Amino acid sequence: MASLNVGNLGEYLREQRRNAQLSLRQLADAAGVSNPYLSQIERGLRKPSADILQQLAKALRISAETLYVQAGILDERSPEAAGTRSVILADPSLSERQKQVLLQIYESFRKENGLDADTDTEGAADGSAADGSDADHSQASN
Repeated sequence: MASLNVGNLGEYLREQRRNAQLSLRQLADAAGVSNPYLSQIERGLRKPSADILQQLAKALRISAETLYVQAGILDERSPEAAGTRSVILADPSLSERQKQVLLQIYESFRKENGLDADTDTEGAADGSAADGSDADHSQASN
């Protein structure tokens, strides 16, 4: 299991909050967490769950995957794939379910083409169910 890099995560969150021109209180309210808890995350004193990271990402309008990488929950992926995922996740006109379906389709096409063969952590991080047949097939291509 990857250890959480909470110090860098806290610094990254603070930077994103400032870039979004939000106060600590405003971000805490938007994400549905308490001010003290968010302050502790930013100072590297607390290890937020994946759910809390997703709430913070939504409030900051950034990719939850980006926060998962900062926290050490996910490994960084190829820049072009991360960019595509970020654009899908940041699109405010799509529902969360639509975003997850699009990401699953995108991943299946990449696996079919022999790219990003070990993206099995994607489903675990976002709580969606992964199709085992694609994962088995992609293992053989490595």
